[in-house]
Amino acid sequence: MWTDAILAYLHFAAIFSLLWFLAKEWTLLRAGAASVDVERIARADVGFGATAGLVLVTGALRAAFGAKGWAFYAHNPAFHVKVTLFVIVGLISIAPTLQFLRWRKAHRADAAFRITDAEWTRARRFLMIELHLIALIPLMAVIMSRGLWRM
Repeated sequence: MWTDAILAYLHFAAIFSLLWFLAKEWTLLRAGAASVDVERIARADVGFGATAGLVLVTGALRAAFGAKGWAFYAHNPAFHVKVTLFVIVGLISIAPTLQFLRWRKAHRADAAFRITDAEWTRARRFLMIELHLIALIPLMAVIMSRGLWRM
């Protein structure tokens, strides 16, 4: 029982941290193209990537060693949708990550560097898509944990 509780706690802590970093990126972008702090947004994105890794590791540990066991997850379509959504968010996050890295590199090379409105809009669009998709993951978790969608 303790193992399951600790794994659940670690998984939830990783998820909340991931959401915090994504919200931080969104907040930093809200300032507008001319006011984005490229160093802070790049650091927030590193945090987002690191916590995404923690979410995957703690989730895998929970599925393998938690109270429900791998058999529960392996045959649950909601689990597969949940993981697929997470992977899609990860793939979508590549575009803003590359953008933030380009911004930081350009800013370090030239302190007068300015982000274009088109780049800023594109980064915000990708982050908004990530936020919307991530919002569906807890729905799949609820469906999964209650065994509402079984094969």
